Amino acid sequence: MKKILIGLLVLVLLPLFSLSQILDPVKWTFKVEQTKPEEATLLLIATADKGWHVYSQDIPPKGPIPTTFTFEKSQRYSLVGKVLEGKPIVENDPNFDMVLKSFIDKAVFKQKIKITSRKDFVVKGVVNFMCCDDKQCIPPNDVDFEFHVKGNPNATEQVAEVPVPDTAGGISQDSLNSAAVAAAKADSGAKVIEQAAFGKTDADKAADQSLLWFFLISFVAGLAAIITPCVFPMIPMTVTFFMHDTTSKRKARLEAIVYGLSIIVIYTVIGTLVAVTLGANFANFLSTHWIPNVFFFLIFVVFAASFLGMFEITMPSWIVNKADKQADKGGYGGAFFMAFTLVLVSFSCTGPIVGAILVKSAGGDILLPIIGMLGFSLAFALPFGLFAFFPSWLSGLPKSGGWLNAVKVVLGFLELALGLKFLSIADQTYHWHILDREVYLAIWIVIFFLMGMYLIGKLKFNHDSDLPYISVPRIILAIIVFSFVVYMIPGMWGAPLKKLSGYLPPTTYQDFDMNAIVQKEVAMINAGGGGQSASGLCDKPKYADFLKLPHGLDGYYDYEQALACAKKQNKPIFIDFTGHGCVNCREMEANVWSDPKVLKRLRENYIVTALYVDDKTGLPENEWITSKYDKKVKKTIGKIFADFQITRFNVNSQPYYVLLDTSGHLLTSPRAYDLDIDAFVEFLDTGIENFNKQQK
Repeated sequence: MKKILIGLLVLVLLPLFSLSQILDPVKWTFKVEQTKPEEATLLLIATADKGWHVYSQDIPPKGPIPTTFTFEKSQRYSLVGKVLEGKPIVENDPNFDMVLKSFIDKAVFKQKIKITSRKDFVVKGVVNFMCCDDKQCIPPNDVDFEFHVKGNPNATEQVAEVPVPDTAGGISQDSLNSAAVAAAKADSGAKVIEQAAFGKTDADKAADQSLLWFFLISFVAGLAAIITPCVFPMIPMTVTFFMHDTTSKRKARLEAIVYGLSIIVIYTVIGTLVAVTLGANFANFLSTHWIPNVFFFLIFVVFAASFLGMFEITMPSWIVNKADKQADKGGYGGAFFMAFTLVLVSFSCTGPIVGAILVKSAGGDILLPIIGMLGFSLAFALPFGLFAFFPSWLSGLPKSGGWLNAVKVVLGFLELALGLKFLSIADQTYHWHILDREVYLAIWIVIFFLMGMYLIGKLKFNHDSDLPYISVPRIILAIIVFSFVVYMIPGMWGAPLKKLSGYLPPTTYQDFDMNAIVQKEVAMINAGGGGQSASGLCDKPKYADFLKLPHGLDGYYDYEQALACAKKQNKPIFIDFTGHGCVNCREMEANVWSDPKVLKRLRENYIVTALYVDDKTGLPENEWITSKYDKKVKKTIGKIFADFQITRFNVNSQPYYVLLDTSGHLLTSPRAYDLDIDAFVEFLDTGIENFNKQQK
């Protein structure tokens, strides 16, 4: 699909740089209907050539550019509501492979105004639109319009015209890159007005199909979230909780149902409410702030200590007594508590999909985030609910002897190792440097070495039974564990360890990285031995004392500084919206960026810029900004760049890769997490190709 979109973009841009006839398949006419002196209706009519169509104002953010209207604000008149449109055709668009609303042959848009001036006046503005036929599309175009309107003799006073740029139902071409934001905010209200003015349309069918696809995508994302490092170790906690009482199958199954439903309710209801009341960046707080991450780390340590036999986790007596009184209700409170704990602990790994949904919710679109949260949570809760609903699957393990205890001990080692991920996120975000990559690896090597020693019977806890012999499954598991230890050892000197890239701190968080040193030396040689890398930065990057790029790349960590250097060197910008706690970012860097073809293009063709959206470094007051998105003051590096990503691209998930020219305009469609190296190379090549065409 992404290759199709890139190919489509090339087809769109080629006509602009050729000597062939310029296509102009849509003509606009503008009329005024004024039956009352105090009110007028402005008609904006688009007439398309045969086979061509103009898109509606109501277009999904990832679709084509919607038709938008910008009116100059004036004290002589005021806009009444949004721009209304007639009944569109709803069908699958082959250019974008999605169901879209458009107008064939003719489109009529209406904007009512209230007249507050006695004198005649002119309403000015711009319509921005995109048109396509079945084979090609014309890039978005601006058309200026003027309406000559008669004054209202009944107006109470004469006012002077003070033109101020304003948008009605959309944005101008100058804000093309933010079109998705405006469309998302106008989507819900415009739909209600459209139906009220023109009657119910076929848009409901398209909306249903769009919601279904969004539900399915969210469902798949929920399944994928199960195998993340924050979620997978929660399974033994679930098993331990629901195995404590197997005397009543009915009770266990009722608790399992409550447990699964609680996960769905928490994600769907509370998640959406958080988005509406606190904004999308609250997800960033839970996943990167030191307080929740240290708290999650301590939870894992406590559970690990319990599994290793240090103590048994028991509820306080007053809670136990209260639970006994409600035994006939199946212990629903405990099931809900376990579900709530799961949601909190897993949030730092489920953040990308949940964060994307929260952006929609915070932007005013309520139905879509509810559907997305429902699909995600349903898939996410499914395996946990099944484990809880069928405890016999696990209770069938030997109850006597040391086998079951050995399983708990192994799980304890895993809990201890995986819990370090949370402490590592806080450490990276706040630059404590108490858990650098080599320190993290050293702890993991020791933990898994001790696990291997336990499996072969060389390490014994006081509650373990004697091990007269080692079973074949146990020795196979020991071989796997010791092999894993050997695999990790080269990482102490900078080996990328690609299979663990999502679990470990990045190589940039390591004091001695042999791999990066070698790559930088090679880059210097390729640059002619001049003592600098091929990127040739204009000046010292801000924040370079605590932020680093992987694989020895040189680049910036501030957008404005990168843009200035791009203009000076006449190079395009590669922006990497990333985060210290971003698991998928580390996987992309380890598996895609490390490819020689990718590294060569990044070094030679782009001004590489990494914008960390979760960094907690405070800035001086003169660098604070007030967000246009949520009106809050942003005081840290991470909050400023997170707000930049949301307001500019309507996305808050990472990684997110954007290619811009020296004026900050998109060169091609941005990319997200995708381990297809060839597709990433094509993405970079398309950006430089379009940039070079601009220069001509």
